[in-house]
Amino acid sequence: MSKLFIVATPIGNLDDITHRAVETLKNVDVILCEDTRVTKRLLERYAISKPTLSYHSQSKLSKTDYIIDLLRKGKDLALVSDAGTPTISDPGVVLVEKIREVLGDEVTIIPIPGPSAFVAALSASGLPTHEFTFLGFLPHKKGRQTLFADIAESKRTTVFYESPHRFLKSLESLQVVLSPDRLIAVGRELTKIYEEIKVGTVSEILKYYSENGDKVRGEFVVIVSPK
Repeated sequence: MSKLFIVATPIGNLDDITHRAVETLKNVDVILCEDTRVTKRLLERYAISKPTLSYHSQSKLSKTDYIIDLLRKGKDLALVSDAGTPTISDPGVVLVEKIREVLGDEVTIIPIPGPSAFVAALSASGLPTHEFTFLGFLPHKKGRQTLFADIAESKRTTVFYESPHRFLKSLESLQVVLSPDRLIAVGRELTKIYEEIKVGTVSEILKYYSENGDKVRGEFVVIVSPK
């Protein structure tokens, strides 16, 4: 029976990959990745020489069919993302869903756990973690204001990802709906040289990043404490 390994990879620091992940990547037949150039850097670091095949949100149905055919032929595959755990706010979820739908018990799907940006940020935030809601990337336009209103009323910690282009705008939206003393945390450049996790009120965090525009880059993890 063929196997599909869902392999978590580092979110910034290449030393964070697990021994099991390295061994898995060394032993599969093909590695499925978002951007072959990004994955190549990781593979070169750990002397892994395996064929790679790109799979991303724009991949055509024919590529999905090709991957399913590889599994039917008994090939073992690994699915990785550019950073973090595949299928979590990641196009790989569509592929895994399709593989389960088409192949069912003909393939064994095995998770190889490891880094995840929102878990890393949440663990260091000091905000409640016993119950939380993860929203992934927020919608670009439709429904954003309603979503922020829902976050404001939530009795659970809320976590989401945001791009640098919408980050300050999101903080401004949160400032409108959250009480002045409600705490949030923001993580950026996690596990990298300029890693930063800031905790404070929305006004404090917005002021900090408005005054330090050079730090508004890369993807952000935003954590909102419960009501």
